[in-house]
Amino acid sequence: MDFAERIASELGYVALACDLHGNRKILSSDESRDVLAPLRAPGGFRARTHEPLRALVNEADVDPARVAAVGFCIGGTMALQLALDGVGLKAAVGFHCGLQFTIAPETLPNDAQLMALIGADDPAAPPEQRLALERQLTQAGIDWQMMLYGGVVHSYTQKDAAKLGKPELARYDAKADRRSWQEMAMLLAEVFAPI
Repeated sequence: MDFAERIASELGYVALACDLHGNRKILSSDESRDVLAPLRAPGGFRARTHEPLRALVNEADVDPARVAAVGFCIGGTMALQLALDGVGLKAAVGFHCGLQFTIAPETLPNDAQLMALIGADDPAAPPEQRLALERQLTQAGIDWQMMLYGGVVHSYTQKDAAKLGKPELARYDAKADRRSWQEMAMLLAEVFAPI
């Protein structure tokens, strides 16, 4: 089941899935490097996230004051960056996401809660990046959480991660998948609790 469908069916939220590359195209590792490079440039994430957010908040069933962003891998990085852009999100959750962000003081979120759900052995999120992000978010006064899952690498939520043939990088972990989903669900329940 698609993650957006799962969020809607299991948690009862309106969910919008963004098709990052168009036409439901899934890129190989080699293809993704070239395509994702412009996204990592200054303003690149904004070009792909702000318009879908506007589309979502304009839906009749959506309360624009009660919106969160959730993403996996580069989508998780984009979700967290979107919150750091100060666009009024209540929360942002990144599953096995990257940890390098642009934090501009003039766009800091007022009350968004950020959550990164990371494998402790993820080579894409090494300890020095985790520590740097902790410092950056704390200094900016942002409400953040980072969950580390021991013995877990990247792509731990993708059941077909073994197809990549790179177990040191991408490996499904059922326990971390379940636990991280529960962490996300608890955060969303907290930020969307009735006033």
